[in-house]
Amino acid sequence: MSLVGLVVLITGAASGIGAATAKELHARGARPVLVDCDELPLREVAAQCGGTLSCVADVTSLPAMERVVSIALEKHGRIDVVWANAGIAAFGPLAYTDPAAWHRCLDVNVIGVFNTVRAALPAVMKQGGYVLISASVSSFAHPPAISAYAASKAAVEAMGNSWRIELRHHGVAVGLMHAGWVKTPLVAEGAMHPGFGRLRATMPGFLNAEMTVERAARAITNGISQRRRTIWIPGWIRMLHILRAFLHAPLAEREMLRAAPEIESLYLEGLACVGPLASTFGPRERERTLARSAAASAEKI
Repeated sequence: MSLVGLVVLITGAASGIGAATAKELHARGARPVLVDCDELPLREVAAQCGGTLSCVADVTSLPAMERVVSIALEKHGRIDVVWANAGIAAFGPLAYTDPAAWHRCLDVNVIGVFNTVRAALPAVMKQGGYVLISASVSSFAHPPAISAYAASKAAVEAMGNSWRIELRHHGVAVGLMHAGWVKTPLVAEGAMHPGFGRLRATMPGFLNAEMTVERAARAITNGISQRRRTIWIPGWIRMLHILRAFLHAPLAEREMLRAAPEIESLYLEGLACVGPLASTFGPRERERTLARSAAASAEKI
């Protein structure tokens, strides 16, 4: 379908592949509606997209996402595509990870996807439009110490597969985007943790290669225009998906089993030095968590 004039609602649009794809869509004539919880970077991306509509919202709130949809419809009168892209990561072994951080990762990455798609769906159905969900290689490859992230991405893959069948007779296509390593703030923040670096060291070199956000954005934009059921970032991720049954065979897990004690030790060192929040979340999500805690405390006073 032509991208010119299409209204594309994007969550997680203030940085990473969300921001890069918003710019690519704008350049190709689409009208992106940008959603994120980080106001200042969101405004900057909106300005780079010609002053396009942007809304600050937390995807874990269904009423908040319903308000976003209402604002988008008031402005544009339609929504052709909804891309549930907002996501965070939590790092830590099960025995020591912060339970609240683990739960927050599931809330954003799973409940946030539901809220985004559910809120926008009536408008998308009217257009016979397209739903895109950001899954991941972690949907089917599950390394140690990122169980929350892996569980969340496996969940949204299952949700997308189910919704694709449900919505076909409504003329709505559903796609899943499976990305490997892309040069985003989320990946950069992960590299700050020695345990995460040790985890990546268990992977062969070609599995560790990072794609630029601009290249990823072009592939995602092409996938949206073609209403693809799966978008692979990069293309060879398709082969890992085909071979997913072998990714947790004993031989495939050997290097991770060797690394697991060291990953746990490095996590515990961070836990002792900086506490559970800093050792589990990257800087941006840590700041968001502290801001939410401060706001909740202020309300109680």
